[in-house]
Amino acid sequence: MAVTAMPRCPQGGGDDRGRVGSGQQFLPGYSVLLVDDPEVERLSDLPRDKRLAFLSDMHQLGEAVERASRHLDPAFRRVNLEILGNTDGFLHAHVWPRFEWEPADLERIPVWLYPRRKWTEKQYALGPQHDPLRKAIGDELDRLRSANQRVGA
Repeated sequence: MAVTAMPRCPQGGGDDRGRVGSGQQFLPGYSVLLVDDPEVERLSDLPRDKRLAFLSDMHQLGEAVERASRHLDPAFRRVNLEILGNTDGFLHAHVWPRFEWEPADLERIPVWLYPRRKWTEKQYALGPQHDPLRKAIGDELDRLRSANQRVGA
């Protein structure tokens, strides 16, 4: 799966962890949260504080995708959050927005069961047409970070 860098997502303790958008955007706003250390294979490999920070970052990214998607597409329905690790051997989390306009036979199944062509067709490739959505997600993430810092202060 191709990835393209997006703004950074915080990790507990002030470190950065990348937030990336997938090369395929058949569900616009799809994002992946990556762990800093590619040697970390599973959530349980992390010490408790970093494990909780990763889960918190996953939640924040999911909420940012939800807010941006809801604002930009009235057919937004929900966000699916997944930690799988069946293909890539490093810890990462998938954030999938889901929409009312999805075909009825696909709207209630895991995204991984979407037809193979959705994963390769150029019309779904991440590109400049996604810049407003990427910016909206980044802006929402900044707002969430700011609000969390005020609460923690």
